Amino acid sequence: MASFATEVKNELARLFYERSCCRTAELAALLRMGGTVIFGGNRAFGIKFSTENAAVARKVLTLLKREIPGLPTEIMVSRAKRLRKHNSYFVQASPSSQAVELLSHTGLMKEGSLNMGADSVLLRRSCCRAAYLRGAFLGGGSVNRPEASYHLELVTGSYSMAELMLGLLRRMEFPAGLTDRKDDYVVYMKEGDAVIDFLGMLQAEKAVEKFEVARNLKEVRNQVNRLVNCETANLQKVVDAAAGQLEDIRFLRGKGRLEQLSGHMRETAEARLSHPEATLAELAELLCVSKSGMHHRMRKLRKLAEQLRGERGSLL
Repeated sequence: MASFATEVKNELARLFYERSCCRTAELAALLRMGGTVIFGGNRAFGIKFSTENAAVARKVLTLLKREIPGLPTEIMVSRAKRLRKHNSYFVQASPSSQAVELLSHTGLMKEGSLNMGADSVLLRRSCCRAAYLRGAFLGGGSVNRPEASYHLELVTGSYSMAELMLGLLRRMEFPAGLTDRKDDYVVYMKEGDAVIDFLGMLQAEKAVEKFEVARNLKEVRNQVNRLVNCETANLQKVVDAAAGQLEDIRFLRGKGRLEQLSGHMRETAEARLSHPEATLAELAELLCVSKSGMHHRMRKLRKLAEQLRGERGSLL
């Protein structure tokens, strides 16, 4: 069964921006997250992109051919040797003049040298910033299933790339944080609304729908749990109150005081003894009195029992 992150990436991998600037920004982020520059002779450079998602590999290949027509590319698959291990997919543009053109076009090279800094030139428009983050998610992102805790992250081995993504997200008012994990840097978000808004910005409509459904289910479950807890607490109060009333009445009976009670008070005590599990409202209905009247009678029985206990304690 595919992970939810894989489902989201498969959805996004089928989408292509209409604007060339957005496609370039998305490809640039993909290459920065999953690409490795290849060095060749005569100052020629190429690039090798790796991913465990076949749909992402196909998208990178398509973007490469769209951005640099005639770019020589090849795709390779490394089969997993162990069960439950994913295959690895490699898209490679060997060192060549066209590959250098690609690196310059996507900002990975600047003035003939590798550019390890920020891609500020590609991020002037808000649409391109969203496209860049989509590429970053496709290249190194992950998101928990909506039924679990809310958590989305972008993982990179480059600190400057992590800082860039963090800055972009905060500029867009996303509550993002940055941490490190072994040799990687992780930009993350843990708020449900932020994760949903981020996926919506990437145009992952099916994923957003699943999150909304899951969140609604969580809210319903929480509400049901609150009601159940409240009902349980109320039931416990009823049980405790009935137990206290029974204890008082049995004490009065043991002291021979029930026979001395007035008719309606004795009737009330006997009804409680005969119906130990009944609620106060049920006893009131049984004796054709109001609930407040029944409550008043029980208070009088308790007060009488407390007075007798007090007298007994003073004698001791």
